[in-house]
Amino acid sequence: MLVNLSLGSTEMASSSDPWMKEYTEASKLVDDISSMIADRSSLPQSGPEIMRHTSAIRRKITILGTRLDSLVTLLSRIPPKSLTDKEMHKRQDALSNLKSKAKQMGTSFNVSNFANREDLLGQSKKAADDMSRVAGLDNQGIVGLQRQVMREQDEGLERLEETVLSTKHIALAVNEELTLHTRLIDDLEDHVDVTNSRLQRVQKRLAILNKRAKGGCSCMCLMLSVAAIVLLAVIVWLLIKYL
Repeated sequence: MLVNLSLGSTEMASSSDPWMKEYTEASKLVDDISSMIADRSSLPQSGPEIMRHTSAIRRKITILGTRLDSLVTLLSRIPPKSLTDKEMHKRQDALSNLKSKAKQMGTSFNVSNFANREDLLGQSKKAADDMSRVAGLDNQGIVGLQRQVMREQDEGLERLEETVLSTKHIALAVNEELTLHTRLIDDLEDHVDVTNSRLQRVQKRLAILNKRAKGGCSCMCLMLSVAAIVLLAVIVWLLIKYL
């Protein structure tokens, strides 16, 4: 992705033009980021190498955002009569083109308009505040501001990492608790199964005893009947013999 700008005026070509210097640096930065994004596809999909590469891309996108803010400020400070309307429109179009490409790259890496990045870190600010930060700064001051922004981003990422680690520990604790409850439920189910088996065995034994009890009663009745018949026969025989 090459950023070319055909601005044919002597003012644009002047090496002493602060806006042109900043625009040239921003254009080079866009090319660097595009090259890094292209190189990223050749890296492993996971691991420390691609994480470092992605972090470097995000840093450069953050720096690009600072440069774009500086371009907006510098453009707003140009005296009205120092540029023709045509020249001013060319610069505005060039800046808009850079912003569009920067926004596209920022969206791909969750750094879009650099407000989305700040929202992620809980540091959302208005565009006017960003512009005021670069107001009145020379190149050295802008570099210092870029370093400060990078430090703020690192601090925000560290806080985000702490939050993620804390969430991870909570999730692990919840998982352990769920595992414990699952084991307790499994043990309870095992005890229920054992108790049910014992109950079934007791029921079978009771059924057998009941059958035996019924069988014993029948035998007793049969024996009493036989005894009564024998006794009756003896009585009849005695009556016949002695009468």
